[in-house]
Amino acid sequence: MSFIHALVLVMFSVVYVWTLYQLPILAIGVSHLRRYRNVEGNVRGSLLDTNKLPTISIIVPVKDEEKVVGRLLEALLKLDYPPEKREIVIVEDGSKDRTVEICEEYVKKLPGQVKLIHKPTSSGKPPALNYALKHVRGDIVAFFDADSVPKPDALKRAIAYFSDSSVAAVQGRLFSINADENMLTKLASYGEIIWCEAYLRGRDSLGLFVYLRGSCQFIRRDVLMKLNGFDENCLSEDMELSVRLIRNGYKIRYATDVCSWQETPSNVRVLFKQRTRWYGGTIQVALKHGGLIVKLNRRSLDAELTLMGPFMLIISLINCLMVPAIFLTALNSELVLQLLIWLIAIGVSISLAIFSMTLACTTRPRRIVDILRVLFMCFYWYFEALAAFYAMLLVLFRRPQRWIKTEKTGSVKIQESYL
Repeated sequence: MSFIHALVLVMFSVVYVWTLYQLPILAIGVSHLRRYRNVEGNVRGSLLDTNKLPTISIIVPVKDEEKVVGRLLEALLKLDYPPEKREIVIVEDGSKDRTVEICEEYVKKLPGQVKLIHKPTSSGKPPALNYALKHVRGDIVAFFDADSVPKPDALKRAIAYFSDSSVAAVQGRLFSINADENMLTKLASYGEIIWCEAYLRGRDSLGLFVYLRGSCQFIRRDVLMKLNGFDENCLSEDMELSVRLIRNGYKIRYATDVCSWQETPSNVRVLFKQRTRWYGGTIQVALKHGGLIVKLNRRSLDAELTLMGPFMLIISLINCLMVPAIFLTALNSELVLQLLIWLIAIGVSISLAIFSMTLACTTRPRRIVDILRVLFMCFYWYFEALAAFYAMLLVLFRRPQRWIKTEKTGSVKIQESYL
């Protein structure tokens, strides 16, 4: 066996061990989705005592969001929650468009419900969130990005999860508000569905590591203050906080019935920049919390494996790039070549089957064309892998890391089959 064959087999083995660990989580998530799709949310909605609802502070970081912030504020004011037990805190971070003007209109109309604060210097989302935390009073702090459109019952459904005193944070379900804009947003929305409804649901069902995703997330204020808020030097402040919550023994729940729409980047450049920041941030968290595995419990071990996601994508990409070399050098190693081909075929087939089942369970009406489009997910994962690889290069070459906001257009193209 040549060196290149041995190297590829080792890399394939690493990826497959990691994948075999993830597949049962995805499968259980799909199974749970099929069995409890309409039960859990209805039950939770009926368990609340309106007189005992906690106070909620909703933090919205904004910078140059004139195209979407008005839509968000209208949605927040329509939330089914007592106005006297809710406050909306907008933290403005150096906007140069009409964002401030739009926000001030809502402050004037509803001074007791909407508050606008200005951060002296613009330095990204994490510092803005920490600045806003100094101005909130709620027992629970909710976070929504400027392009979010939460459903009216989002707060009440989220609060129901906090009846368990061990729950410190809740992550809601995110939908794409412009899934039908083009093929890129369609594939990205499929990725969101699979990631949330299969992966995070499976993790929640098994009591594993559920991580926050930056928007439609809810955290106990006392816990957040105890942990000193967000890491201002991390590109993925949500993932970093999730790991610290787990390290300190807190539980995070995934709430599939707490729903919010958000915009998916509609062009390759913006999506690539967003994914690069996400993966770069996860790599930062993995390097920072590499000692998490020393706490030998199921959730911390699973968190460590989750942080390996970007590295697995990168190795998978390298494997794919090396396949042509395998074909060219495998003249005397037919068995190795056949093994690699079978491994690729089996892995892709299982993944596509799970993806198809997830889409079949989460779309109405069920259309064959939507299921067939899952075949293009292979190309989309290559795109994600390239973003992870680029993020790794930035880390290796110690390029300056700074938080870059994702551009919003205000596009709304909702497919009726998505709930």
